[in-house]
Amino acid sequence: MPRSLDVPPVDRVDTLAHELALLNSQAKRSIAMLGSRHVAMTTSHLVELLASALAREGHSVLTSGALGTNAAVIRGVLAVNPGALTVVLPQSLSRQSKDSRQQMEQVLHLVEKPEHDHLSLQEASRLCNKEIIERCDQLVCMVFHDSHTLLETARMAEDQCRLVSVLYFD
Repeated sequence: MPRSLDVPPVDRVDTLAHELALLNSQAKRSIAMLGSRHVAMTTSHLVELLASALAREGHSVLTSGALGTNAAVIRGVLAVNPGALTVVLPQSLSRQSKDSRQQMEQVLHLVEKPEHDHLSLQEASRLCNKEIIERCDQLVCMVFHDSHTLLETARMAEDQCRLVSVLYFD
């Protein structure tokens, strides 16, 4: 019979203590927001509101340049504090869609990765997400249950002791 007072493993206690400290901290954080390219308009609006609220509170926000969730993050942050936004592209700007390139014209802190132009978009996105995780304190990941690359990114962030929130669209 399991006991309710079982002591959790030490590494889990350390992680929990770290997460609680981040949540209770008034310090400004670097928050990565990544998500699916395929989102409904109402969901996109909610993502914009969340991103703008985080920027308004003084947090810096990182994302990538894909359409859908990431584009909504960019719109939300640009509306309140363009200086709080960093966009890391998986490849060079010239490899992005026309809509994405137009949006990137407004981004003050844009990181391109032309050295990844020879890679598939999936592989370049994995490397991009890895860099974004290395730059952040916290990850908010908005996905579907079959969003394999993004779910892998969330696991990678947890492995690096980042505070991770995964929100499912389905």
